[in-house]
Amino acid sequence: MEMDNNLDYLFGSMEIQPRSSTLDQSENQDLSENKVTLEWKKFVEELQEIVGYKFKNVNLLYQAFTHSSFHREDECESYERLEYIGDSVLNLLIAKAHYFLHLDLAPGQLTRLRAANVDTEKLARVAVKYDFHKYLRHKKPLLKGQVEEFKDAMLEYPLHSSGLIDPPKVLADVVESLIGAIYIDCNFSMDITWQVVENLLQPMITLENLETHPVTKFYEACQRNGWSVKLIDTWEKTGEIEVFAGKFAGKGKFSGKKLIALNRAAHNAYCEIVKNLKTTCDNYNCNEAQD
Repeated sequence: MEMDNNLDYLFGSMEIQPRSSTLDQSENQDLSENKVTLEWKKFVEELQEIVGYKFKNVNLLYQAFTHSSFHREDECESYERLEYIGDSVLNLLIAKAHYFLHLDLAPGQLTRLRAANVDTEKLARVAVKYDFHKYLRHKKPLLKGQVEEFKDAMLEYPLHSSGLIDPPKVLADVVESLIGAIYIDCNFSMDITWQVVENLLQPMITLENLETHPVTKFYEACQRNGWSVKLIDTWEKTGEIEVFAGKFAGKGKFSGKKLIALNRAAHNAYCEIVKNLKTTCDNYNCNEAQD
């Protein structure tokens, strides 16, 4: 009952009068606005079901799914402030969970484990899993294509690509803003927030499936074999980067972001090393680099 009252407070009267041929432009506008409001009320109810949390103040949920490109003076604020607090809360929640779960783990390993569970790609995967992008209020015409491209790339890397694909940052942002909204709505309870967040982030990245970054794997393999590394950077013109080590080479291409091109080059070079020097790499978790 409290939720129904809260929704009514947010959305106002939902009653829509029958259409009439004599409706003027103002009345037609009112009908259009009521239709949009009814649709968003439905979205709120669906989102609460998906997330598994009922908001005391659904204005926070409304804000959490409002991108700055959609923001107007007569609308609620965008999600940027919620994203800010959600980012901090998420990092603390993951750090706390790992601190007590892995009592003998060194700080460096704890940091890697936390980073893998809160980075842009991980959170973007969460958003795609729950179709959060379909509820996002925005005016970004390219977003739909970017999301579809990301979803296709995810098929090749079911858990995480470790820097080989480019997730739309807005997807990660909306997850952080949602976490911030929940944290504020539950009166800043870390325990309640964690109950929701832990479920959203499944499957979590664990020590057993935590992968080493492709550039790190490549350079460590070079050090083990005494090879110097040469890099040819033509990214500005071709979107490509090539790396060489000994008799091995790898080329990475991604015109959208130079770092991803470098990661792909290192990954491909490392794969060549693994394929040709399996005995050298048997103790170096070579299976991770197989295409």
